[in-house]
Amino acid sequence: MTNVSSDNRTDTASRVIMAEPQTIYQAFLNPKSLVSWLPPKGMSGHIDNFDPREGGTYKMTLTYEEDQQSSGKTSENTDVYQGKFLELVPDKRIVQLVIFDSESPEFTGEMKQKWLFESLAEGTRITIVCENVPKGIRKEDHDIGLKSTLENLAIFVE
Repeated sequence: MTNVSSDNRTDTASRVIMAEPQTIYQAFLNPKSLVSWLPPKGMSGHIDNFDPREGGTYKMTLTYEEDQQSSGKTSENTDVYQGKFLELVPDKRIVQLVIFDSESPEFTGEMKQKWLFESLAEGTRITIVCENVPKGIRKEDHDIGLKSTLENLAIFVE
């Protein structure tokens, strides 16, 4: 499926985290770990199924906390999406497709999300690259969410 409504927008975020690439990579492969740090501030998460291998899939539900002004993509207060692992290169990168469960055409299509790990003397630079971002996701909101997720990851592994 191609996302024609995204205008091929790409959003990125990056942060140096004081942890080894192996530690960060492992935080992705355990569903209990992933659900504890991936949801941005103001959201909680639940994983319904999780198969961390190339070609494997997972399903995650993100729920907005009651005091949040945002509305969900799937329901009034939830974002449900399917993830598919395209590449799992230990300690280097994770590439996945993210497909939102939404009846709104502004959120349909496949967003490719790359998590890149760069080993540095002071830790690991994590860069998230999101390609074909759905048009319904405001850039400002996405930038805040990506930054929050990286902050959560840093707190989890540092």
